[in-house]
Amino acid sequence: MRRGIAASALVASLALTATACGGSDSDSKSSGPVTVTWWDTSNATNEAPTYKALIKQFEAANKGIKVKYVNVPFDQAQNKFDTAAGSQGAPDILRSEVGWTPTFAKKSYLLPLDGTEALADQAKFEPNLIKQAQYEGKTYGVPLVTDTLAFVYNKALFKKAGITEAPKTWDDLKKDAAKVKSKTGVDGYWGSTQAYYAQCFLYGEGTDTVDASAKKITVDSAAAKKGYGTWLSLFSGKGLHKADATADAYAHIQDAFVNGKVASIVQGPWEITNFYKGSAFKDKGNLGIATVPAGSTGKAGAPTGGHNLSVYAGSDKAHQKAALKFVNFMTSAKSQETIALKNSTLPTRTDAYTAQVKADPGIAGYQGVLSAAQPRPALPEYSSLWGPLDTELPKVAGGKESLDKGLGNAEVAIAKLVPGFGK
Repeated sequence: MRRGIAASALVASLALTATACGGSDSDSKSSGPVTVTWWDTSNATNEAPTYKALIKQFEAANKGIKVKYVNVPFDQAQNKFDTAAGSQGAPDILRSEVGWTPTFAKKSYLLPLDGTEALADQAKFEPNLIKQAQYEGKTYGVPLVTDTLAFVYNKALFKKAGITEAPKTWDDLKKDAAKVKSKTGVDGYWGSTQAYYAQCFLYGEGTDTVDASAKKITVDSAAAKKGYGTWLSLFSGKGLHKADATADAYAHIQDAFVNGKVASIVQGPWEITNFYKGSAFKDKGNLGIATVPAGSTGKAGAPTGGHNLSVYAGSDKAHQKAALKFVNFMTSAKSQETIALKNSTLPTRTDAYTAQVKADPGIAGYQGVLSAAQPRPALPEYSSLWGPLDTELPKVAGGKESLDKGLGNAEVAIAKLVPGFGK
C-alpha cells in the first residue's frame, strides 16, 4: 500500500498512451526480439532505479526479450489499467496492488498463472501471500513485495520521556504521548485520517469493514464504532497531534516524524528509506518498530498489503511467454534479495531473507510484525471499500460531522459497492 506518491498526470498520460500496447506490440509481427511492456507502480525516485537495473540484467540473459518499462503513479494505476484492459490496450505485465488482483481477475483481465513458469517456485512463497493473489481457486499474481503497518517510534524521544518499550494498547499510547510532551516538548503521536490506517482500529475490536463470508456490511456495527471511537480519541489530548485533513496530510505527518517533530506514527515499510533520510534517523538504530497497539479485545493487527506481478490475459502467446519468464526472474530469491537491499522493501519468499537482508534494522523490524498482519478477504470489491471511508473519516476527524453520521454515510456508499450484502 502506498500513500502520497504521485507524478505529473500529464506526463503520465502521455507515457501511457505511447506504451499501452499489450499484445498488439509490433514486435510480435517481426523476427526481432519480443518487447513486453511493464507498468510499475513503485516510487519513481526511491524504488524504480533498482527495477530498471534488474531489467538490464534480465535482457542481458534473455536476448530475445526486451522490456519496455513505464512507471505509473500508484494513485492512477488501477483506473488506467482498468480502462486499458477493457479496450485491449493494457501492458503485458502489471505491478498490481494485492487488492486489485482479484478485482481484475474477476473481469478476466489477468492470466491464470498456475502451472506456468511464473509460479515455478510457488512453494517458496509465504502461503498467505499466494492466497491473496488467488480468485476462485486460481492464482493471478506472483507476490513481489509485501507490507503491513507498524507502530514506528523515535527511541531517543521515548527514552528521554522515561519510556522503555512500545505501547501495547491504545490507552498505553495516550499515556506515553503525554509523557513525551511533558519531557521533550514535542507531540508523542500523530495519527492519520486515511481509512487504510484506521483499519488497525477495526482489527483491534475483532471486526472489519464487511464480513465477506456472511455477506454483511459491518462498518457501522457496535464493534466498528468502538474501534473508530478509539481512532478519533487519538486526535485530542496531551501529546496527541490534532487531525490533518488536508490533501498534504501524509507528507506533513511523515516529515514531522523523520525530523523528530513528533515521536511516533503508524506507517508502512515503503517509507523505510525515507525514514533514514530524516535528521532523526541518521542513526538507523533510533528507529523503533513494533506491532500496532491492541484494541479492547486484546487483538492487535494491521492490513497485509503489497504488490503482485500479474500478466495481461489479452496479450498474444509470444508476449505472454516472455512476460511469464520476466515475472519468474523478478520474483526469484536473488532478485527479491536485491530489491530488499536497495529499496528496503519486504520480500515475499522465505529464501530471500538472507543474513544480509535481515541486517537492515528496518526490514528486520517489519518482518517481526508481519505475523500480526491480517490478510484481506477474498472479495474483489474489498479495496474499493476504503473509498467511502476516505471521504467520511477526514470530516469526522476535522469535526465537520459526527462519527455516527460519517459511518452511516459510509455504510450507504459501501452498500452500492457490494450488492447483495445486508446490514
